[in-house]
Amino acid sequence: MPDRVLRAIDRPTIDHRSQEFAQLGDDCLEGMKRVFQTSQGEVFIFPSSGTGAWEAAIVNTLSPGDRVLMFETGHFGTLWQKLALNFGITVDFVPGDWRHGVQPEAVESKLRDDGRQEIKAVMCVHNETSTGVTSRIAEVRQAIDRAGHPALLMVDTISSLGSIDYRHDEWRVDVGIGGSQKGLMLPPGLGFNAVSQKALEASRGARLPRSFWSWTEMVEPNKHGFFPYTPATNLLFGLREAISMLLDEEGLDSVFKRHQRQAEATRAAVNAWGLELVCVDPREYSSSLTAIFLPDGFDEAAFRNVVLENFNLSLGSGLGKLKGRAFRIGHLGDFNDLMLCGTLCGVEMGLSRFGVPFKKGGVDTAMEYLGRRPS
Repeated sequence: MPDRVLRAIDRPTIDHRSQEFAQLGDDCLEGMKRVFQTSQGEVFIFPSSGTGAWEAAIVNTLSPGDRVLMFETGHFGTLWQKLALNFGITVDFVPGDWRHGVQPEAVESKLRDDGRQEIKAVMCVHNETSTGVTSRIAEVRQAIDRAGHPALLMVDTISSLGSIDYRHDEWRVDVGIGGSQKGLMLPPGLGFNAVSQKALEASRGARLPRSFWSWTEMVEPNKHGFFPYTPATNLLFGLREAISMLLDEEGLDSVFKRHQRQAEATRAAVNAWGLELVCVDPREYSSSLTAIFLPDGFDEAAFRNVVLENFNLSLGSGLGKLKGRAFRIGHLGDFNDLMLCGTLCGVEMGLSRFGVPFKKGGVDTAMEYLGRRPS
């Protein structure tokens, strides 16, 4: 998180019914449309985590017993599926190995088999935070179109928004789900829904109960920069500052290129160490984070503890099926080459300290890559 974003949050809390707040609210709502790359629908901002934004996407568009298509791409795809089940949604959950993203061919096949068009939504995680795998959403949309199916397309962008190219309008996504604590460079506490006109129309007939999460309650106040309840005012100050950094200063294209370049340097280091990436398909490599297997017999939690205690470096844990097997390096948000090299140096020293068999020189390889590919 940039210091300037934290300083923006550290302001006196203003009256959330004032004209000063109306300007803040409008700046954030309009700015987030540009971050999602949408001009045709609405963006709603909730005082919540990404889980709340998941729930909002479900309760505003679906009814009890509705059937949806979801994919086991990792820990968060699995959690979103469980949330849907809690609302009485019938989930066709396509199993996966946690090393690949959503397969467009499977989407097309499942939808073609749905002759009565009972599937109401295709729900995908764009970037799986647990695995470092990025699904090819543009190809998922093409698969839906080839099948000629009317299902809504819902996409979790929580660890891709503001880090990896995501095109809400171009890919005709109906609900995009976001959170503040990743590429938007903020603390946790804001959840987002980017909503198409098709999804807004679907919400009129949806029968799941909703009040706090209701899009309908949001629409009219949002037109004037306000919210139907007390918003997370100080986080909105930070969001406005982050939007300015992403859009007006660095520019989204440059942001995406920076993340991609640093991700490639990280993977170069991993390959030099002789370790194995969780992600198998190079088309699905994540620009937000890299997940790495430790050799058999080496526990990732114990390894991460060694790195933390010795080098004050906190690495991402293995989640779900990857617990004990893989650790994660995050390279997103307010991140530069020097920070990346320091991170990789801590990992390499940790591998040595923990006794992991590996080839030295990963940091040198990453530095050489970054030197050849200046930003």
